[in-house]
Amino acid sequence: YVPPQIRKAQETVDDKKREELGRLKKMVNGLINRLSEPNLSSISGQMEELYMANSRKDMNDTLTDILMNACVTAVAMPARLMMEHVLLVSILHHNVGIEVGAHFLEAVVKKFDEFCKSDAEGKECENLLALIAHLYNFHVVHCLLIFDILKKLVSTFTEKEIELILFLLKNVGFSLRKDDALALKELITEAQRKASTAEKKFQDQTRVRFMLETMLALRNNDMRKIPGYDPEPVERLRKLQRALVHSSGSGKDTQLRVSLESLLSADQVGRWWIVGSSWSGAPMISDTKSQAQQKLHVGKVSSKIMELARKLRMNTDIRRSIFCVLMTSEDFMDAFEKLLK
Repeated sequence: YVPPQIRKAQETVDDKKREELGRLKKMVNGLINRLSEPNLSSISGQMEELYMANSRKDMNDTLTDILMNACVTAVAMPARLMMEHVLLVSILHHNVGIEVGAHFLEAVVKKFDEFCKSDAEGKECENLLALIAHLYNFHVVHCLLIFDILKKLVSTFTEKEIELILFLLKNVGFSLRKDDALALKELITEAQRKASTAEKKFQDQTRVRFMLETMLALRNNDMRKIPGYDPEPVERLRKLQRALVHSSGSGKDTQLRVSLESLLSADQVGRWWIVGSSWSGAPMISDTKSQAQQKLHVGKVSSKIMELARKLRMNTDIRRSIFCVLMTSEDFMDAFEKLLK
């Protein structure tokens, strides 16, 4: 039961919160609508100020919602527009904190998985895949995730998947080759094997042949064989990114090295890739067992040692246990055995 006066106070707080979020959404939307390469510097600066003035969670949710609405449509989005949106996320990821990129990436990957399983006719899958590809291009995510997605697409291997593989390889193929040539080689071998077994399944063989030719061109580092491949826009925006990122940690150390499986099961296993993210799910080790063990060790030592532990401010069971083990052990081997227990 909630008393009427408290209920009224809660409703007022909710209305206030809703109003604040509405105002925040309007501001972020205004900035995203004006986003372009020349004014990226000022817009990323204003976004950083908004991050400092509001709760991180509200900002992450608002930004992710607005970007998803802007970029995930039933028609193919212009590549330039995609790059600029992802570059903004990348700059905030490096300047504000890695939870910005992590939150956006998780939302995109979950949505991509959803659309892959559905039989939607639109271009949503390509648009989501473009977002993931550019998150990799701008050093938000590690190539591990891209290889996981490619392996998943190769294992399914229908016409829709072949289109997506081609699209992804055209966007990030040469970067993948630079980062992990061996994994790319294994992927190509697997794709060739799949193509040879599935030859009868497809009426239109040209796409499969084209995909295999693209993969071989990648393996041989032959850019001319890939039609429409132009690394220049990405390179130009990478240069802009280097200019706008404040910290020296703009390189590999802020990349999220997270697998596809971890992202899709984040609600069950927690988000280990975000430092300090709270996790209220099932603990990996049962607490009761560890508490019983701690009490067992503490019970065996003399009151003199316990008094000493109290004086030295050993204020938790585990600290007291370790202190008592170190003080009462005969030699280092004995201490080692006891600590292991």
